[in-house]
Amino acid sequence: MSTAQPASKTRKTSSRKKKGVGVLRGKRKEATARAYLNPGKGNLYYNGLALDAIPSAYVRQIITEPLRLTDGSKYDVYVTTHGGGSMGQAQAARVAIANLLVAHEGDELKAKMMEQDRSLLVEDSRRVEPKKFRGPGARARFTKSYR
Repeated sequence: MSTAQPASKTRKTSSRKKKGVGVLRGKRKEATARAYLNPGKGNLYYNGLALDAIPSAYVRQIITEPLRLTDGSKYDVYVTTHGGGSMGQAQAARVAIANLLVAHEGDELKAKMMEQDRSLLVEDSRRVEPKKFRGPGARARFTKSYR
């Protein structure tokens, strides 16, 4: 008798290598972003698009702010976002990229970013307050009219 298992029961190992030096996330309102960092030529890809393909210059400026504080030309950054609106996604991407660069570069860059803008590294903890019972919203109350 052979001790080999049938072909259907064997598990294939993935030939795909994990990309990137690290993966970190950033959140803002309802938006979540994941950033991947690879050694490269300074390219930034946002939801599969090159940075130049993003129509809004203001969104491009928000996303690239952490890269301007360091030598961004030695890394390729890939960012994927979901949830929320376009500005929330851009700010979530900004937080994810900043935290990824700090994790890779060290405490010197962290001090520089904290001096520049604390919201680069710290996620905004504000969330939507839940609706309460017997009311139309979280804080709003029904009004009473006598006439």
